[in-house]
Amino acid sequence: MGRNMPTRQNWFDGWRLFALLSLTLLALSIWIAGMRGFEADGVRMVIRFTARTSLVLFCLAFAGAALARLWPNAWTRWQRRNRRYLGVSFAASHAIHAVAILAFAMMDPIGYAAATSTASYIFGGIGYAFIIAMTATSFDRTAAAIGARAWRRLHLAGGYYLLFQFMVSFGKRIPDMPLYALFLIPLVAVFALRMIAMAPRAQRTVRMG
Repeated sequence: MGRNMPTRQNWFDGWRLFALLSLTLLALSIWIAGMRGFEADGVRMVIRFTARTSLVLFCLAFAGAALARLWPNAWTRWQRRNRRYLGVSFAASHAIHAVAILAFAMMDPIGYAAATSTASYIFGGIGYAFIIAMTATSFDRTAAAIGARAWRRLHLAGGYYLLFQFMVSFGKRIPDMPLYALFLIPLVAVFALRMIAMAPRAQRTVRMG
């Protein structure tokens, strides 16, 4: 989720950005649940809301380096500089998502059982394991402890797994709600950007070899 990036002394960089995003997401989630009296319907709205905020934050973090390489400008440089903090903010969003899912399971066991399956437990559990591992290694000391090569492998594998998981999670809803296809657009764009950004590097490697 990004590493070795300097922090800036304003609310739109570094850990202050993380604090701003996380507190905003928490406040909005509480407000959304409160609109329905903190009942099951409100909790389900929070689940949907945080799924979408997680998608946005994940795409911003995972596309940061590729965009900065392909189109260097003030925005993409900011995005790359803050990809660590965008990534950890994504983890915070998905933590709220997990709490909302747990609350839904406790408040409406029948509805929860109907909305889940063994596959969702398995693949969702793997996704959360990657999120925890990637978040834990988004700090200088932990990143240094596992080494640059292991860090890169973990974050690449985790990033592409989560990209795939988002595609499946949103894609499976398209038959019932066709507008969910719109959520696949940023995911496909992020994948395409990363592939395009890797191409010149691959060509240079071949020429040098």
